[in-house]
Amino acid sequence: MSANVLVNETSPYLLQHKDNPVHWQAWGPETLALAERENKPILLSIGYAACHWCHVMAHESFEDAAIAAVMNELFVNVKVDREERPDLDVIYQTALSLLGQQGGWPLTMFLTPAGEPFWGGTYFPATSRFGRPAFPEVLGRVAEAYHGESDSVRRSADALCEALVRVTRPRGGDGLSADTPDQAAGVAVRLVDPVYGGTQGAPKFPQPLFFGLLWRAYLRTGSPAFGAAVSMTLDHMCQGGIYDHLGGGFARYSTDDQWLAPHFEKMLYDNALLIDLLTEVWRESHNPLYAVRVRETVEWTLAEMTVEADGGAFAFASAFDADSEGEEGKYYVWSADEIDSILGPDSAAFKDAYDVTPEGNWEGHVILNRTARPELGDADHEAFLAGCRRRLLETRSRQRLLETRSRRIAPLRDDKVLADWNGLMIRALANAGATFAEPRWLGAAESAFAFVRERMSEDGRLRHSWRNGRLRHAAVIDDYANMGAAALALFEATGTQAYVDQAAVWVERANVHYWDDEEGGYFLSADDTTDVIARTKTALDNAVPSGNGTMAEVLARLFFITGNDAFRVRAEDVIRAFSAEGPERMVHAPICLGTFELLQGAVQIVVVGDAGDPEMRALTETALDVPLAGRILVRLAPGAVLPPAHPASGKDQLGGRATAYVCRGTRCGLPVIEPEALRAELSAMAANGPGA
Repeated sequence: MSANVLVNETSPYLLQHKDNPVHWQAWGPETLALAERENKPILLSIGYAACHWCHVMAHESFEDAAIAAVMNELFVNVKVDREERPDLDVIYQTALSLLGQQGGWPLTMFLTPAGEPFWGGTYFPATSRFGRPAFPEVLGRVAEAYHGESDSVRRSADALCEALVRVTRPRGGDGLSADTPDQAAGVAVRLVDPVYGGTQGAPKFPQPLFFGLLWRAYLRTGSPAFGAAVSMTLDHMCQGGIYDHLGGGFARYSTDDQWLAPHFEKMLYDNALLIDLLTEVWRESHNPLYAVRVRETVEWTLAEMTVEADGGAFAFASAFDADSEGEEGKYYVWSADEIDSILGPDSAAFKDAYDVTPEGNWEGHVILNRTARPELGDADHEAFLAGCRRRLLETRSRQRLLETRSRRIAPLRDDKVLADWNGLMIRALANAGATFAEPRWLGAAESAFAFVRERMSEDGRLRHSWRNGRLRHAAVIDDYANMGAAALALFEATGTQAYVDQAAVWVERANVHYWDDEEGGYFLSADDTTDVIARTKTALDNAVPSGNGTMAEVLARLFFITGNDAFRVRAEDVIRAFSAEGPERMVHAPICLGTFELLQGAVQIVVVGDAGDPEMRALTETALDVPLAGRILVRLAPGAVLPPAHPASGKDQLGGRATAYVCRGTRCGLPVIEPEALRAELSAMAANGPGA
């Protein structure tokens, strides 16, 4: 085929490449058949729209007519958006690691016409540098090997495919022990940077799932070391350059070990997970810095990340690019002269607070940060800084600094809607909205949930991606898992039974199409996904939670909410399928480990009352305010019926007043009608640990 066909795609990343002289094809059976007919190997390039080095390789090689001509002559060239096809990305990243190379993006893999990998790498420069061979040289050598050393290529492909099956089908175990969570937390805390937080070294990623493991350990054990590791990390992140102090929201990671210089892309999933973690930690610390960052990040999400469809429906976009006008971070950095010209007499105090100097703090520019003094100042100082920021950010006629910024070309927004990442943000908004008593946040979560449920389903099954009215790609297990978790978070925040029912329906779909009947656990791809060479399966969390860990949590929560023991059995089956590794390995599966903790010691707080009753609101606010691991909140209207197997089945209001019941295992405590009595009961339970 002698044409670039990406113009037919919806992915912003693929559309970035539609005018390349490379004859890019989309992944699919037709493309594999084309490679077979032409007897050419496949050059598979996987990246995403916010990827800096993807842009670099595109400008150097894919936009170069001479290099494109070599690619077109020797290969069938395929572009894949890793965010649209995480199942493909996992397969070929794993293959690269099996070749002994570090993965990343852009991923450049060479395949047989059947899609079997035999060699690859990541970024290749157009000319030899950075210790890497020039891309045209690589192309020539790979094509020569494919045609001239076919037996060697065949052996390599066969070995990689066999190894892929082994490493993506972990052996099961006998389950976790009661000591595993504490042992894993002990391993985790030794990895934390004792000065700046985060894990040691650079680059530094936020890792909210990893620090969630430590926070649960703190709540469970009371060990100050666990709590300090989390709070120190959040303090430095919230005041560092990784946070956008003007617009709100966290960048993907810091390139240094002090959280100063971010890789400037902003991802939906990072911000969702950080909103969630900050909310959880705020419940115990009531640190005003965390409340401010939650509010600012939520408001940035609602202002900048919403994607509207017809009828006013909306969901959330995927990411903002790191680059603009061909430079990484150009949109976000400043100079001292700019600040002086805009803030006038207030600039000196602002510059002192935000590390603004004439020489800059990053490559001659200024990244706004408060790393030197991460603690908030006194009320007057913070009010002054807030006033400065309001002057910068209010209306266009008054936001003089933002006008300066807006004259720059903004980074590309990847506005495709992904079901799994939306599930993460919906859950975060539901939890934060309930905790901070923000009905607007909760309303946004419900609207986005309705969007995914209604517009991203086809024939009763979720689809993975939506953009401009077009659904694309079969769902992966993460879609069902994260949307199921979002449904249950909305149930806890609203008491609406329909969310529980929807979560149960999605679990049933997942059981039919993703469950491994032989070894347990869920495959990433559905049983009718035919264009993958392996169905991978893992409980290890990366930047986003694993589908298996989250599905186990959904199952466990459904068990506690409904009393249906089948959900518990399936949750334990998931954990058992990935339990062969020791605590050192479980550090990398914090969601699965958290589900094990939940099954061992969940605390259900059942509150019965009318939604608008102030006494009902006071009880639910108290239930959310007490720091407690394994909390499940059930809101019931008077006279509502819980399933017979639920420990609070048949319980109702006491004397016509809003009433709370605290349940653990199969037993519930006495009815409570006063918030302080509920607080005392929950606080005692938290202090006594899971066995209380």
